[in-house]
Amino acid sequence: MENAHTKSVEEVYGHFCVNESTGLSLEEVKRQKDKWGLNELPAEEGKSLWELVLEQFEDLLVRILLLAACISFVLAWFEEGEETITAFVEPFVILLILIANAIVGVWQERNAEDAIEALKEYEPEMGKVYRQDRKTVQRIKARDIVPGDIVEVAVGDKVPADIRICSIKSTTLRVDQSILTGESVSVIKHTDPVPDPRAVNQDKKNMLFSGTNIAAGKAVGVVVATGVNTEIGKIRDEMAATEQEKTPLQQKLDEFGQQLSKVISVICIAVWIINIGHFNDPVHGGSWIRGAVYYFKIAVALAVAAIPEGLPAVITTCLALGTRRMAKKNAIVRSLPSVETLGCTSVICSDKTGTLTTNQMSVCRMFVVNKAEGDSCSLSEFTITGSTYAPEGDVYQDGIQVKSSQFDALVELATICALCNDSSLDFNEVKGVYEKVGEATETALTCLVEKMNVFDTEVHSLSKIDRANACNSVIKQLMKKECTLEFSRDRKSMSVYCTPNKSRSSLGKMFIKGAPEGVIDRCTYIRVGNNKVPLSQGIKDKILSVIREYGTGRDTLRCLALATRDSPPKLEDMVLSDTARFSEYESDLTFVGCVGMLDPPRQEVAASIKLCRQAGIRVIMITGDNKGTAVAICRRIGILAEDDDVEHMAFTGREFDELSPYAQREAVTRARCFARVEPSHKSKIVEFLQGFDEITAMTGDGVNDAPALKKAEIGIAMGSGTAVAKSASEMVLADDNFSSIVAAVEEGRAIYNNMKQFIRYLISSNVGEVVCIFLTAALGFPRL
Repeated sequence: MENAHTKSVEEVYGHFCVNESTGLSLEEVKRQKDKWGLNELPAEEGKSLWELVLEQFEDLLVRILLLAACISFVLAWFEEGEETITAFVEPFVILLILIANAIVGVWQERNAEDAIEALKEYEPEMGKVYRQDRKTVQRIKARDIVPGDIVEVAVGDKVPADIRICSIKSTTLRVDQSILTGESVSVIKHTDPVPDPRAVNQDKKNMLFSGTNIAAGKAVGVVVATGVNTEIGKIRDEMAATEQEKTPLQQKLDEFGQQLSKVISVICIAVWIINIGHFNDPVHGGSWIRGAVYYFKIAVALAVAAIPEGLPAVITTCLALGTRRMAKKNAIVRSLPSVETLGCTSVICSDKTGTLTTNQMSVCRMFVVNKAEGDSCSLSEFTITGSTYAPEGDVYQDGIQVKSSQFDALVELATICALCNDSSLDFNEVKGVYEKVGEATETALTCLVEKMNVFDTEVHSLSKIDRANACNSVIKQLMKKECTLEFSRDRKSMSVYCTPNKSRSSLGKMFIKGAPEGVIDRCTYIRVGNNKVPLSQGIKDKILSVIREYGTGRDTLRCLALATRDSPPKLEDMVLSDTARFSEYESDLTFVGCVGMLDPPRQEVAASIKLCRQAGIRVIMITGDNKGTAVAICRRIGILAEDDDVEHMAFTGREFDELSPYAQREAVTRARCFARVEPSHKSKIVEFLQGFDEITAMTGDGVNDAPALKKAEIGIAMGSGTAVAKSASEMVLADDNFSSIVAAVEEGRAIYNNMKQFIRYLISSNVGEVVCIFLTAALGFPRL
């Protein structure tokens, strides 16, 4: 069904003649299956082994070598005397080199097909559907699901097809679709139509895409696409249609082969023709035929001498040694020619999340109200260091480090962050790093609590495992979480109802976090120290203006407002099954503070970007994230300068589509940032760059990156990325770090220079041989 996201639920039901309670009949299922086929990605029809072997001999230089070896072999067969055995050595060595070269080439071709096969790992095995032959939900093989099926999905499920959501059976529905769109956080879904027929996948909030995962909630929807018609199926088709481009070295060797073949042909014919008068010399026994054969052998020897037989071996050895050095710098090369390609790279198209940034949300700014009187107030603003999930960092005010325990409002802010939270930190002993357990934004709040340490907990003597949640545990011991009012799209907030642990009082307290506008609209007070002060319009405007500055300023922070309800209704009076009343319970709030977080840039990236600029390499960020966030990161790391014209250097996928083909080409020449893009945009950008003879390196980690990774001269996958991305790429970064790319490019340039020197040496040696044989033959000295 085309543009299902633009249709209402009733229109989708009507299109397939189904409804949520019945589903398809068995006859309709059969008809749909006959029309659309099985819900699976077809296996790649790879080339036969014989076809792959023949492809390795399409190179002109290889064919010349093969022809020379064959002729040498035939002539050696008729050789007489003691030289018979030694005459076979030269053609035998040439054939061995060509066979080894063919084996390496076939192995690389087989690896290229793995990328498409790896997509099948994202196909779920089972799905839950409603059909007319049964009254309840039934589990069937996902391959048997057809368009029009009513499908149920719940937390932990892998989505079995592209589905238009019809009803959400939980407070909220969150989906992790990072493999398809590159979004770093799970997406909240809804059932309302999205009227824009050209909306990118990130904006289709009423759709579930095949292969993505349900992070929270439960929903029912109608299947609108299966198999190759799904978004992941379209990626598969694009990858299958992409032909691997030759590397710059291979292209130059082809040109060299063409020139060499012409020169050899001319010289060989010239030598044979020049010596026609010597065919009847007595030294040949007076036989014209024996003389002709003798000079033909000289011409063949001249051809063999002109061809640098050692070239393939030299190149392979040089590249192999380079891969070992790159591996020590966390750049694992999967294809030997890509080592040389790195040295020619002129443009690096880099993903944002996890490559230029840490992919670990971190709170970097926050504020509480310091003083309030009438319509005016003053805020206490703080900055927080640390850019990963490690509980390491300090709180600063006006550049001076402070103790959070000295600020009553910060103590309450930390309490809200710890209790209104379902995530935690975990220390991975194998990797030696702290990792998130749960949502990225909530984990950032958990990490903030550890950095603030508002109760001055002794943490220095703790093991890293115990340190992960030490300060959060202290706060959680003070209050008991009775229930959670889940996040909903309407009120854009979530809250918890807690009661004191060490008190006989049954009076509870609610802690709330959510989108600033929604939370502040329901606030009637603000917290100033230990006191509550009425929230006037002037104070509200002041707070919102600072939040807007956080969200639209240089950093483009993701902001969360934190609040409490000191006297909520009694727990037994709250109807938790009625989500429509949650906003009623989250009213009469007291605003406590606001935190701003972002996925921070890696510390070493800015220096690497500077090195690229000095080396004449342009860096372009291509991300599925929002344009504001992408531009902010570009400015922080130096891809964009503060005074650069963003309008002509940063584009969203939609803005890029609206340009004419000529304007798109021009945009690619000056662009530094592409945001909110789909897989097709990435491939198109690579094509335009290749049209300008740029050597492009493309980085990525998701299924959505695979077509562009395969199309680019060198695809670079992240070590933590999907198997599809790794299979489609020529190089894998073990540490997911952009700086490793720069180090690999430096190594590639050194290897490229070394190879050029090797080739010059080989060619110069062969030229000497050719000149000697040519002069000998041309000057009429048949035997020396």
